[in-house]
Amino acid sequence: MSEEQFTDISMAVCLTGLIIFMGFIIWDLGKKSQAGKMGTAILFLVLGFGVVGFIFKNVLVEFLVLK
Repeated sequence: MSEEQFTDISMAVCLTGLIIFMGFIIWDLGKKSQAGKMGTAILFLVLGFGVVGFIFKNVLVEFLVLK
């Protein structure tokens, strides 16, 4: 296994784990603050925009680099 393959695999695994962990943190924040269903949904929406933006940026860079 080359260093490039290891880096690609480890980045995918670690970033997936980090995104799942961040989802748990947002859920726990909503639960501990007694935000209710609507408040928790808003937390996921607002704080999830950062994750969506990060993923969108990576997809956009991949398409622009491959072009």
